[in-house]
Amino acid sequence: MAIFMNARFSPSLDIPLYQQVYANLRSSILSGELKGGMKLPSTRALAEELGVSRNTILNAYRQLAAEGYIESTQGSGTYVARILPDHLLATSEREGSTAAVTTEPLQPRFSDNARLQLAAPRMSRLAPLPIEVSPRPFRFGIPNLKTFPYALWTRLVIRQARSLPPRAFTYQDPAGYLPLREAIAAHVTVSRGVHCTPEQIIVVSGAQGGLDLAARLLINAGDPVWMEDPGYIKARSAFLGSGAEIIPVPVDHEGLVVEAGITRAPQARLAYLTPSHQFPLGVTLSLKRRIALLDWARRANAYLVEDDYDSEYHYTKRPLPALHGLDDHGRVIYVGTFSKVLYPALRLGYLILPLQLVDAFRTVRNLIDTHSPILEQAVLTEFIEEGHFSRHLRKMRRLYAERRVTLLEATQKLPLEIISPEAGLHCVGWLPAGMSDRALVQQAASHGVDLVQVANFSMEPLERKGILLGYSEYSVEQIRDGVQRLAAAMRVL
Repeated sequence: MAIFMNARFSPSLDIPLYQQVYANLRSSILSGELKGGMKLPSTRALAEELGVSRNTILNAYRQLAAEGYIESTQGSGTYVARILPDHLLATSEREGSTAAVTTEPLQPRFSDNARLQLAAPRMSRLAPLPIEVSPRPFRFGIPNLKTFPYALWTRLVIRQARSLPPRAFTYQDPAGYLPLREAIAAHVTVSRGVHCTPEQIIVVSGAQGGLDLAARLLINAGDPVWMEDPGYIKARSAFLGSGAEIIPVPVDHEGLVVEAGITRAPQARLAYLTPSHQFPLGVTLSLKRRIALLDWARRANAYLVEDDYDSEYHYTKRPLPALHGLDDHGRVIYVGTFSKVLYPALRLGYLILPLQLVDAFRTVRNLIDTHSPILEQAVLTEFIEEGHFSRHLRKMRRLYAERRVTLLEATQKLPLEIISPEAGLHCVGWLPAGMSDRALVQQAASHGVDLVQVANFSMEPLERKGILLGYSEYSVEQIRDGVQRLAAAMRVL
């Protein structure tokens, strides 16, 4: 189209591509360059002409149609509307048909809380690649999906789909499928030292759904919230979404420094932490600090959100029981997930709540998305009850333990100080003094290695620069090859 001859569309701008196309077309309609009744190109043809995806054009056309600029006729095509909305005609008459019309799209108006979330560090650079793409070492946070028992899971899905009664297809309990909550209660009692009843459990859409629910119910705008620093960005974003004032609390070899949190915000409303295997540094919160933290929460009438995201993966000695198991005053909200144990797309996690919070959480969960899908909950229940879950865990522990040892052996000659607790799915590599973490990440990428800086997760400057090295997705051969590539990248710096 001639109107696009001088147009420039760039995905690097803050404005989405479809809004750039929309603004150009809208301007041309208002100026009369595109006259009423004129047929527009098909979405496929215009996408090819502009070198953008068809979805970009579809979204631009949809917005124009919704606002009355264009009309679509099935089997005929898309046309410029012959009669524009009255307020647009009035504007055109006042300004004159040849007057210059701004091509700037209207800026969206977001809530204050949404702006806080959007201003937080972007996750795009940390998001995993699609699972069908062969991953490059050393991405982290994704379980090994090649070893998941797909055939068994498929049989369970078919069995449950055939056997679920008709009542399973209506609205369900907001707290989740009761047999699944019973299975979770039994599992965490044995594996994590968490003593609870099924009534204290709410099944949510992954750990992130649980964090969002807790933030909605427990935080007012301006409330201080302790966050481990460095720490989990998506948890920070959930609390920012409720208007929290994030209080960074440093982490050392014993975990979150409780005294620092008390000094900075003694009356904080809530504290978020990963005590069993701190993310991203991997340290374990000491027993002394656990007791101090619980004592503070009781005195401050604060809640502790314990994210136990990968506690199932300990490779030698038995891990410390969950912080929840030490709580005698109803201060701990336990967050568990099946994303790291089974597969991320399952989107099933759970909260274990103090009894006094259960009714309120159930009510608000019902207002958000009612409940999690019933079929997946039923399948997971059977997977746990028949012993498949425990067997899968044992298999994955052996596999990840082997890969962890391989990574530690392969990196011995690198100029890195490797910190690798006998748990989790990644380790930390601290760089030698003077080496730039950003330069290393860029150089490693050119050598076929994907790294993430520890600094990406930090709110305050770190004393040392480091990188994360994930090992769960990679075979022994891939790990060794990846370390050789990393060594080559480091020699360039």
